[in-house]
Amino acid sequence: MIVIKGVPASAGIAIGRAYLLENEEIVINRLDIAPQRVRLEVKRFKLALEATHRDLDATEAKALKMLGKEHARLIDTHRLILRDPLITKDVPKRILDEGVNAEFALSEALEVVNQTFEKMQDEFFRERRHDLFDVGKRLLSHLLKQEKKGLTDIKAPSILVARNLLPSDTLNLRENNILGFVTDLGGKSSHTALLAQSMEIPAVVGLSDASQRVKTGDQIIVDGDQGLVLIHPSPEAIVKYEKAREQSLQEEEALERFVGVPATTADGIRVRVKVNMDSPEELKPAAALRPDGVGLFRTEYLYLNRPSAPTEEEQSRIYIPVTRAFAPQPVVFRTADIGGDRLTQLGLEGPKNEANPFMGLRGIRIFLKHPDLMKTQFRAMLRAAPYGKVEVLLPMISSIEEIQGARRVFFEAHQELLAEGVEVPKKVPLGIMVEIPSAALMLDALLDEVDFVSIGTNDLIQYTLAVDRINEEVAHLYDPFHPAIVRLLHQIVETTHRRDKKVTVCGEMASDPRAVPLLVGLGVDVFSVTPRMFLRIKQIIRSIRMEDARAAIHKAVRMSDSREIQRLVGEL
Repeated sequence: MIVIKGVPASAGIAIGRAYLLENEEIVINRLDIAPQRVRLEVKRFKLALEATHRDLDATEAKALKMLGKEHARLIDTHRLILRDPLITKDVPKRILDEGVNAEFALSEALEVVNQTFEKMQDEFFRERRHDLFDVGKRLLSHLLKQEKKGLTDIKAPSILVARNLLPSDTLNLRENNILGFVTDLGGKSSHTALLAQSMEIPAVVGLSDASQRVKTGDQIIVDGDQGLVLIHPSPEAIVKYEKAREQSLQEEEALERFVGVPATTADGIRVRVKVNMDSPEELKPAAALRPDGVGLFRTEYLYLNRPSAPTEEEQSRIYIPVTRAFAPQPVVFRTADIGGDRLTQLGLEGPKNEANPFMGLRGIRIFLKHPDLMKTQFRAMLRAAPYGKVEVLLPMISSIEEIQGARRVFFEAHQELLAEGVEVPKKVPLGIMVEIPSAALMLDALLDEVDFVSIGTNDLIQYTLAVDRINEEVAHLYDPFHPAIVRLLHQIVETTHRRDKKVTVCGEMASDPRAVPLLVGLGVDVFSVTPRMFLRIKQIIRSIRMEDARAAIHKAVRMSDSREIQRLVGEL
């Protein structure tokens, strides 16, 4: 038996036979193109570009469904590469000037960039080569008309062993008989690891030479909790890990007893637990959990893979069944938090050369620039209100002017529907996401304009700490227990409660078992969590004494060390 220690990337235990994914070597030959066919060769390249854009749209939609908007943004990196003049201008120019085939012109251009990356001292930027390779392989596969091999060849449940996995590969693991995976490269916060965590696939990365030590058919064990890989495990090791896996499954089954049970703390304080939803496909499993409603229904997916914006009728056909399914519990629909790059795809004027799209024209900013988009979505949401209880949530709010602008459009949509004879409730609550520090700091003023707030902890932490958590070089600095974050959350809750309004947390902190006692003690009214973590979070809330949690928070907001705060909260 051989035991290798790596980086625990995604929790869980997988036992099975290995499938070694060989590195794909694509050999590109230089071909001379006849002068009269050069322009046809450029056209062939442009058609491959269009096909690759469609690939990225499909991959983004899949990532959005699995992980939500934050991780779907990973694909933006690939989209930016695909739009780089190196690809869009230099390759056609090389084809025309040198009379060479598109595959060769592309491979030469990519090699120039690869050499630039190689010379970089910063490890993070050197690793961005993988994004370049992913885009390059997609383009070449369309030019060569090659089907991607590898995962589709796996006929039996297997553990994937590879030198490296790209995000686009990882998205297809669950549907290709993959029980778990191990890679030579990668870190805990790599794009691939984050995807594996979302799909609950056990994974160990950063193993250096696992792909050299494992052969297809070898029996292996992946311990995603400890970061261990056992090759040719002994009978005793197999028995031990099978027992551990069985115990984990039993613990999951035991959570079923919390379906339909109120989330009441051990000393009798009621806390609401709702679910997050990314698409109507999640409706049945989410409703089966019998939550206190939907705390966040993301609508971004409606704007993907299409040449025009979704119509009011199309959106209503989505919102009405969801509202009806959860009635009388509320459903919070969030207006689309899409980026400016979506505008051009929808046939609208988009931003020119955004260097930092995450802080650019997105979310509420797009809808205020294009109020017709906003009004269409508002009207569709309001049309669902008679079928249950609808609440509307605005993302990316940073100022009172943005809320006032949105409220004017919201009022217009409401009045129009009433004039048309649609029976819309007199009052439909309108809330805001608090995910930008400016909104948190001036919340007392913003509360005059809104009915409730929902804290988007993912962006709030990133923007407050200036940390991109999908950047492996600084991801360790992304800390929900940072004293500044704890104090900011405390301020948000206290400010909102002074105005007799409710606070929801819909970001990842609400689904993190470690953070639940902290949020309970802060006085968060509603937890909106992923369906996968719903019962586990409810179980934790029911085990906490509110009196103890509040006492801990009283101390935590005075602490200056994240580790001290974690220890304090962990004792609850």
